[in-house]
Amino acid sequence: MERSPQSLTSVSKFLSLVLRHEPQAIGLALDSAGWADVNELLSKAALHKSPLSRELLQTVVETSDKQRFAFSADGKRIRANQGHSIDVELGLAAAVPPAVLYHGTAQRFLDSILTQGLIKRQRHHVHMTEDQTVAIAVGSRYGNPVLLSIDAQRMAEDGLIFFLAANGVWLTDQVPSSYVSVLG
Repeated sequence: MERSPQSLTSVSKFLSLVLRHEPQAIGLALDSAGWADVNELLSKAALHKSPLSRELLQTVVETSDKQRFAFSADGKRIRANQGHSIDVELGLAAAVPPAVLYHGTAQRFLDSILTQGLIKRQRHHVHMTEDQTVAIAVGSRYGNPVLLSIDAQRMAEDGLIFFLAANGVWLTDQVPSSYVSVLG
């Protein structure tokens, strides 16, 4: 059955909820690395009036522009690549970032960021990208977008640690304000 982009978006939002934030909403068990058994996910989703098929899961994983989710090598498990507010250990190795990374935010948060820096809040990490367009799109979700430039090279030289998620999102624990510049 062909699904509209809106349907794929709603499935992606559902998966984000249960794989990143509230697996208990459908009684789903995640392991310590955030993996869920695909058969259990399909079964629990159906019980909670959100039926999914393996084919639909495959489509969402393969077509998501942000590559939010991944299957295990054997295809039996699925997890979110990053963005968790629940306790998981993604097993990411430290990585050397490019010289500059970008973060999109809303204008209303700018004063706080310039004072306190970027803080992970309820998430495990601060998220950054190498792509200005992606950063602006993220900032647009929260209001009038502002593009921030992060001096990742200087951060790394100063000993702050970066990780690269499977979907290309750069992660770190915090970005002190001294490494942040406003681009737009």
